[in-house]
Amino acid sequence: MARQLNPGERRALKARAHALDPVVLVGNGGLTAAVLTEIDRSLNAHELIKIRVADNDRDSRSDTLRRVCDDLGASAVQHIGRTLVIYREKPSGARPKGRPRRKP
Repeated sequence: MARQLNPGERRALKARAHALDPVVLVGNGGLTAAVLTEIDRSLNAHELIKIRVADNDRDSRSDTLRRVCDDLGASAVQHIGRTLVIYREKPSGARPKGRPRRKP
């Protein structure tokens, strides 16, 4: 279970998220295992992400936000309209995967 963010942390994360575009879309099929896997990958890469939810029902979107946070150990930052903002801190010592650095 993720920890609750205090108001100062939430404010700072909202400011950081303002310029972000949604990286995951939860379509009409709802929150599937494949969508959860993609959200997990995005959180591993970026820590702070926006998710766009296609559902028109606000309660359903709130339930989606709660499920994502519970299943992935993330913290809810904001739910505004059809956009969800979530945060999960990278483990300390984690290096981004990809190309190895070149030696100078």
